[in-house]
Order: sequence, then structure tokens, then C-alpha cells
Amino acid sequence: MAADLKNGCQLGASGNAGDRSDVASRGAVPNEGAHCEEGGANKTLSERGKLAGTGMTHYFDEAGLIDLDRVTDGFHVTKGQLAKITGLNFVAVSKADQQTAPRTQSRVREMLEIISRVIEWTGGTNQALAWYRSEPIPPLGRTAEALVKNGKADAVCRYLDRVAVGGYA
Repeated sequence: MAADLKNGCQLGASGNAGDRSDVASRGAVPNEGAHCEEGGANKTLSERGKLAGTGMTHYFDEAGLIDLDRVTDGFHVTKGQLAKITGLNFVAVSKADQQTAPRTQSRVREMLEIISRVIEWTGGTNQALAWYRSEPIPPLGRTAEALVKNGKADAVCRYLDRVAVGGYA
């Protein structure tokens, strides 16, 4: 299983995080139909263990999109705080038509994937969010939050992959 963990999870047949065509066409739930592209090899999220079995799948609606109201309720944050945590502007997380935009969905999905991977290590969702926001990752020199905001979620995933297989932090 550890060998299957790769970075750079992308949803959709085209490799774009906002493309839900492959999931919608099969009627699959997000953690079963989402594909990850890594060196040409496709792995579903359930195969990779990203959101499957983590309790994060309840943040998705019936269409397979992340419901930001569920995220704010689940993490006990306001939409303004969610915007700050993800590096999005307030309009992106508050306006209904912007909540489903590929960039918004991608950024929140990256946050959920990273948090889901550290929940067990940190002891719970609130602790995982605290780690995400405030604990610098030693080899990267920045927090997971700062890295995701700057489009470096893959670096955080690579770090977590190393730690998961017994590598040094």
C-alpha cells in the first residue's frame, strides 16, 4: 500500500482538478472515481487511501463536488477563515457559482487530502487542522497551509509519503 502512495492527486479524466467528467459519467463517489496521475499510472483515491475511510467523504455532495458549507461546519470555521486557510478570496468560498469553480474545488480538495492524511498522527480533525496551519514542515521550511496556498501541495504529499513509510521528517 505504501508503494501506491504518490503525490499530485488530480480529479477527472483530463487530469484537471476541476474536471469531474469521469466521476459523473460513472456515477461514482469522489473517493472511488477520482484518478491520480503520476508518471502515466492512474490510481483512484480509494486505491491510494487519500480520502477513503478518513471521514472526509461526507464533505462531498451528491454531484461529487465539495460542499463548502459542510467543510466550514465540520472544521468549525467561517467562510472567511476557510478562504484564508486555502488562500482563496472570500468571493470564491461564499458565492454559490464560485464554490464549484475548478480552482476553489481543487484548493479545498488539497487541504482535505492533506488533513485526512495526518488526522491519525495528530489525534483528531481539530489537531490536524492546527498542524496544517501552524507547524512548519522541517525540510520545506513552511507550513502545509503556506505551501498549499502557493500551489505546492505536491511537496506536502511527498513529505507525508516519506514519513508514512518510515522516512525521516
